[in-house]
Amino acid sequence: MNVVLIVVDTLRRDRLSFYRDEAVRELNQSRKSYEVPWEDQLAYTPSLDALARRATVFDNYYAASFPTMPARGDYSTGKMCFSYMTWEPLSRGELTMADALAGAGYVTAGVVDTPFYQKNGYGYDRGFRYFKDMGSQANYLDLSLPNNARYSEYEFCAPETFTEAEKVLERIYTEKFFLLIDSWDPHEPWDPPEWYGRRYKQDYEGPAVLPPYSYYQKAGLTDHDLEVARAGFQGETTMVDRFIGRIVERLETLGVAEDTAIVLVSDHGFHFGEHGGLFGKMIREQIRSFAGDPMEDWLRSPLYEELVHVPMMIALPDQRQQRRVSDLVSAADLMPTILDLAGVELPEGLRIHGRSMAGFARGEPAKGREMVVSAVPLMNPGQDLAIVDSYYRVVRDFQPATVTVPDWSMLYSARGEPVELYHLASDPRQQKNVAEENPGIVREIHGRYVELLRELKVAPHLLEPRSEL
Repeated sequence: MNVVLIVVDTLRRDRLSFYRDEAVRELNQSRKSYEVPWEDQLAYTPSLDALARRATVFDNYYAASFPTMPARGDYSTGKMCFSYMTWEPLSRGELTMADALAGAGYVTAGVVDTPFYQKNGYGYDRGFRYFKDMGSQANYLDLSLPNNARYSEYEFCAPETFTEAEKVLERIYTEKFFLLIDSWDPHEPWDPPEWYGRRYKQDYEGPAVLPPYSYYQKAGLTDHDLEVARAGFQGETTMVDRFIGRIVERLETLGVAEDTAIVLVSDHGFHFGEHGGLFGKMIREQIRSFAGDPMEDWLRSPLYEELVHVPMMIALPDQRQQRRVSDLVSAADLMPTILDLAGVELPEGLRIHGRSMAGFARGEPAKGREMVVSAVPLMNPGQDLAIVDSYYRVVRDFQPATVTVPDWSMLYSARGEPVELYHLASDPRQQKNVAEENPGIVREIHGRYVELLRELKVAPHLLEPRSEL
């Protein structure tokens, strides 16, 4: 079986209609998108909706390593990379998913615009016979190039990436193939063509509003700035959806749809003003060094549901009706799941942290996890590390990991640090911290978290401060 893996960066699960209840869907159908309150506003994603109708949709798929490249480390290796890696190159000793597929006779191809796969020798292209790093997103990180300098939608990043992927499919479709398509959109900066943004803000013209990675009002942004950013994000989501539909159509016109599984995931979401006005993936503060140069420190950055509870679906070629999976699933499970779909076995003796979830897609008896952990690379205050990009910044506070079990989410960082506990069944937006009222549940979840860290062989200096409440 061929496999196409589509990774869509920063795709919010709660913006997708097939993850929301009927009342929210009806609200969006009865009103213009820009008239719907942000909490219930859905992105217009007809291609994803159509794919979900014939796919296995995972309702409780969670990020493991956070954010962008640590997550792709999980995908590549089947390991929870937060336990032993930062934002850094893959070790030469790691067997990647593409390595295993290529060794089993698959033509492996990747088309990506997430601008870190090969940067600084990161090596996330290992195992691919054909790999195209578009380089387009790096060009547009400089917002001095306005949208009107691009003469067509096809000059935007995601359209270029998916169009290139179509061309690759034309070259490899006669062989057994694995194709990775990795779209950084709808990652910031959000600057879609205005017709996409106007669906969500009637007078949308841009320009892109950059997130402060802080509380937006404290950073000097206004409610209008937040509205523009939200509309840009939603607009890019719709643009990406359009080109996902083109990939599905291209598989059909090439005559290989009946032999190809499509797997779609996202690495994480984004805060757009939730939780007291958080706008960004983490919280940072700009300071000045003794030399007077601007620097940034990372502050305590909670990973709430908007960030770590992300979309995942698997569409098998012979599937005609939707299946729903409520079991907990981790991003570390993606690599063994894809190998299982492709009929490729891991080398004997190779130890990974993930487990295949392909049985769910096949309708076979299967069992998910009892607990999932989502975390930035483990670190202690005072360390100077790369976390969200290639730049090293000082970590000022312990960073909370999010530990999710059925019905409960606990945010825990280290001994003596604040603990947050939320009952997801009754409080899915995590508005009421009930840790003090439920000390027994806190102790139980923490004990299971520490047990996992020991199983992962976390370094002693990282394990010790996290071993107690």
